[in-house]
Amino acid sequence: MIKLTRTSGTELLVNENFIAIAEETPDTVMTLQNGNKYFIKEGIDEILGKIMDFEKEKAAVKQIK
Repeated sequence: MIKLTRTSGTELLVNENFIAIAEETPDTVMTLQNGNKYFIKEGIDEILGKIMDFEKEKAAVKQIK
């Protein structure tokens, strides 16, 4: 899961596998596969970076096991 910040300032954890679309309109709007939409402070590049970092961490843990 990745930690993101809503435009209201509250933080939320999102399962990156359920993100269907993230777009900047100019606010970042993230739509999950179930249709829920969230307005996020982070931009698309930052969200992508968090997903990539999380995937790297998961791969590292698998190698340790």
